[in-house]
Amino acid sequence: MDLPFYWIDAFTERPFGGNPAAVVPLESWPKDELMQRIAAQNGLSETAFFVRTATARAGLRWFTPAVEVDLCGHATLAAAHVLFSELGQSESPFVFDTKSGPLSVRRVGTKIELDFPARPAKPRGAPKGLLEGLGRRPDEVLCSERMWLCVYGTAAQVKDLRPDHAALKPVEPGRIIVTAPGDDCDFVSRFFAPDAGIAEDPVTGSAHCTLVPYWASRLGKLKFHARQLSSRGGELWCELDGHRVRMAGHGATYIRGRVSV
Repeated sequence: MDLPFYWIDAFTERPFGGNPAAVVPLESWPKDELMQRIAAQNGLSETAFFVRTATARAGLRWFTPAVEVDLCGHATLAAAHVLFSELGQSESPFVFDTKSGPLSVRRVGTKIELDFPARPAKPRGAPKGLLEGLGRRPDEVLCSERMWLCVYGTAAQVKDLRPDHAALKPVEPGRIIVTAPGDDCDFVSRFFAPDAGIAEDPVTGSAHCTLVPYWASRLGKLKFHARQLSSRGGELWCELDGHRVRMAGHGATYIRGRVSV
């Protein structure tokens, strides 16, 4: 089987920044085992697979090297970038059918905007492993259905964290956002996902489904410029729209090729 393959750097205008994702357009769905093996072989935090079902609609699934996930922002942006910039998709918005329901993407100038569900977090006591693993006690600890949200006082504190990933691995849920007010933006964050086999994710769209409701409540506004302070870095333009979060960013094509499996 010979399949098209794209490596897209998401939430950045240039290669070598943002969060890299593999995108594999398909004509029909192969076995789950094959998609998981392709994702493991790629070694990127996410590989997106999509099958077009209409002019402006497709089924979309995301796999880390270890598991399938139910929501992924940067790989959705990467898939949309492939459609709009590589495969000649002209109709916008485009809808992806996913395990998290229909997700709309559209061109907004030079950016691609994603329409995702909001996933607010509520205050919750932190388990011992979370505090030990982060190495610095946050000012606030909240938790959504899928993610911890740990709030610090400054961007420097977030940037300087050196987490103990082995200590974080047993924490449930096993996905951890750390955040603080930004110096040159509204807020900053980092993201760790030990349960998905990812020590640190470079730029995490799905984390902003939780970050944006938190900062909207704290700052009293709806629109934000956000940065993720990984070594690669990335930036997003976000808006809280009722029970939805709109997040926009750029994509850059790094590799065009084919895989033989």
